[in-house]
Amino acid sequence: QEIRKVVQALEQTAREILTLLQGVHQGAGFQDIPKKCQKAREHFATVRTQMESLKTKFPADQYYRFHEHWRFVLQRLVFLAAFVVYLESETLVTREAVAEILGIEADRERGFHLDIEDYLSGVLTLASELARLAVNSVTAGDYSRPLRISTFINELDSGFRLLNLKNDSLRKRYDGLKYDVKKIEEVVYDLSIRGLNKEAPVGVGGEK
Repeated sequence: QEIRKVVQALEQTAREILTLLQGVHQGAGFQDIPKKCQKAREHFATVRTQMESLKTKFPADQYYRFHEHWRFVLQRLVFLAAFVVYLESETLVTREAVAEILGIEADRERGFHLDIEDYLSGVLTLASELARLAVNSVTAGDYSRPLRISTFINELDSGFRLLNLKNDSLRKRYDGLKYDVKKIEEVVYDLSIRGLNKEAPVGVGGEK
């Protein structure tokens, strides 16, 4: 019951961060990106406080016994942290950096930590969000962003191809990545056909 209460508070904070970051998809949202990221980081201070509280609700050595209670919200928070870092620097956040943003450990041996599969799951959610951002960038008249997103997602896909994913739900999520790659490639292809992106070679994304 105590764990559930803290998890509900974390879910509420995650919703607030998500609502804030969804604003980048609106037309005027692109000008506001630094401000939105700064506000999101302020919300992560609340997340760290809530995580501190969660750590006290169960014995440190029983992390995996209760893991299901917070697994979903933790994956969502990983995605949100990854999205903020991407919007700030267009780079992929490391597991260590996410753990720091959330106020938890990266190493399993050190107690309440960020499980590697939760990290990977959050990163895959980021890919879907960026596919959506690529489409909305065009609507907002930002024609170079989809190309940068395409490069990033292709590198991400290459990284995932090196992994031997045993977890079924993670494997399923990874299968969705190829659709995100295809969706972004189609955006880049359409831009190049229309001559709106001089950097994009005609033919990116294959045949239409």
